[in-house]
Amino acid sequence: MQKTADRVREYARLQYVEPARRRHQSTVKIVAGEVHKALHLDGRVPAVCAALKGPKFLTENRLVLEKWDGPPSGQSTTVAFTYRLGEEQPQLAAKEDSLLRLWGIGKEVFQSLGGAETFIRRERERFYKWVDEP
Repeated sequence: MQKTADRVREYARLQYVEPARRRHQSTVKIVAGEVHKALHLDGRVPAVCAALKGPKFLTENRLVLEKWDGPPSGQSTTVAFTYRLGEEQPQLAAKEDSLLRLWGIGKEVFQSLGGAETFIRRERERFYKWVDEP
């Protein structure tokens, strides 16, 4: 069973952070009470607030907690967290791009060998002949 904090972080990411990124917003605001209600939690407002301002949520989503508004305790359904969306990590994007450029690189080679299945079958036959020979 998923922990409350994990459910809160996942919901906030999917319903608030990712849509804000797709809209190219620079900030996103999340109200603890809205998350609490959407997840049908009962008396778990402190856990929601803790998850939304915790380092795990901030780091995983590349967020900076700009401010939060609400009572001094920070434990209320009215607490609103405002985050600044961090930039995409360019080195990660570059690694993904270089990997995607390799997609299909062997297609022509395998076609010239009769297809991947044929090539693999032939290589297996050669291997086992070599292994079985004294």
